[in-house]
Amino acid sequence: MSKPIDPRVDIGHVHLKVADIERALGFYCGVLGFELTQRFGTSAAFLSAGGYHHHIGLNTWESRGGKPPPPGATGLYHVAIRYPDRAALADALRRLREAGIELDGAADHGVSEALYLHDPDGNGLELYWDRPRNQWPKDAAGNLTMVTDPLDLESLLEELKKHE
Repeated sequence: MSKPIDPRVDIGHVHLKVADIERALGFYCGVLGFELTQRFGTSAAFLSAGGYHHHIGLNTWESRGGKPPPPGATGLYHVAIRYPDRAALADALRRLREAGIELDGAADHGVSEALYLHDPDGNGLELYWDRPRNQWPKDAAGNLTMVTDPLDLESLLEELKKHE
């Protein structure tokens, strides 16, 4: 086995092929609240949270007017967007509901709570927050024991009331 990767490595950004930049911006900026940091006409846009150069790139270079990949095709399963805390994830759920966007699912994984959906181009998204590491479920030997249990969405939304 080779030496493990440096633990400081992380995923910097994701770049998605979309059919229509305006539609994608309406979702990622208008609904989720990302900020537009740079745009190249109708062919590309770069989005950020908190002033980073970009967390999400969108482009139509090979996909203008295109359709999502058919079921059974290989490709990206989903992009996971990590929120800093439970209240921020609750705000994302509120935004989705206000925009009339339905979830594909919601789960409590023990280590995290997650919302699953697709963007307007069919790209899978997971919106989640991580619990503090000292709360992650482990077995008697100290091994991580993630689960997939139902997530109580109303309880999640109650988190917003705590921060009003």
